[in-house]
Amino acid sequence: MFTLTDDERAICDTARDFAAEHLAPHAVEWDQSKHFPVDVLRKAASLGMGGIYIREDVGGSELTRVDAARIFEQLAKGCPSIAAYISIHNMVTWMIDRFGTEEQRHAFVPGLCSMDQLGSYCLTEPGAGSDAAALSTRAVRDGDDFVLNGVKQFISGAGTSDVYVVMARTGEGGPRGISAFIVPKGAPGLSFGPNEVKMGWNAQPTRQVIFEDVRVPAANLLGAEGGGFRIAMAGLNGGRLNIAACSVGGAQTALDRAVAYLADRKAFGASLLDSQALQFQLADMRTELEAARTLLWRAAAALEEGAPDVVELCAMAKRFATDTGFEVANRALQLHGGYGYLAEYGIEKIVRDLRVHQILEGSNEIMRVVIARSVVAGAGHGKPGHGKPGHGKQGAA
Repeated sequence: MFTLTDDERAICDTARDFAAEHLAPHAVEWDQSKHFPVDVLRKAASLGMGGIYIREDVGGSELTRVDAARIFEQLAKGCPSIAAYISIHNMVTWMIDRFGTEEQRHAFVPGLCSMDQLGSYCLTEPGAGSDAAALSTRAVRDGDDFVLNGVKQFISGAGTSDVYVVMARTGEGGPRGISAFIVPKGAPGLSFGPNEVKMGWNAQPTRQVIFEDVRVPAANLLGAEGGGFRIAMAGLNGGRLNIAACSVGGAQTALDRAVAYLADRKAFGASLLDSQALQFQLADMRTELEAARTLLWRAAAALEEGAPDVVELCAMAKRFATDTGFEVANRALQLHGGYGYLAEYGIEKIVRDLRVHQILEGSNEIMRVVIARSVVAGAGHGKPGHGKPGHGKQGAA
């Protein structure tokens, strides 16, 4: 896992070079103008990044989850916001590839892999964030169709995306009454709220998705009726790792820039980089990022192998990497002094972008709930999976 093969190194180099050429030079401008660079996304897809761990027969790259973690880290070095959207798009594409029928796979996945069509994930609602099993958007069977009504909140790509994987209630309360649907953008009755004004992630749109008697064919049911919550949670295991990788990548850029700044800056007649107090800060930042990266790769390998503790490991990696990423970026801003607060240095943008990673794909408080359940179950006080589901997604996706 820790010694890359030539092929693995080439994959990382491709993602790094793409980020350096196509993302990093424009990241601050896109943030300030709230520009969503769809043309650049399609360039990424031409290199296989629209379907990183999707099967090859529908246009995917069929790489491993560890490959994906490395790719998203490299992309986030250029722009965490765009890297995070590509992560969400891959999660949506994987859900259709993994749980869809052959007809659904061949109808939707090739266009998603090429990013000729973009994908959005619709789970969170205005009144259902962390407790995702409490969602109220409803889908009612009417002949050969389902009719959807409700509102989804914090949906990345909404309004621009072409394909929406939507969780809606088809049955009883709780997780067993939830089903998943593939909803195309042009469906009558589907509309979108205004682009949210956000602290970060400004290079991708975030809107409500509104369903008013939206009629979709029953053939667009993804998986079995009542199986939507399981599909949603399976998708989030990978989504949590991808967003963790985006935190590591963004923070690594912030650290690298801090080192370069301290090497150039002098105070009291000496280079700041010669200060042992500042060297100790850099040492801690480097150590914490490497620990986050190691745990991330460990969890990604577990997801690839279908390990029994995969949910716990994905939650650990997400919690640790996103907390660490934000703290490292924030300290990098501090090391820049007043210059870190200026937009042109790009550090404050990284801090703003990484802050939301501690909230979305399941807030870090919910990650602690997931981990604690495993700890308690291991002590003989219960069994994993018992109790009310609380590890749902909160935040933009």
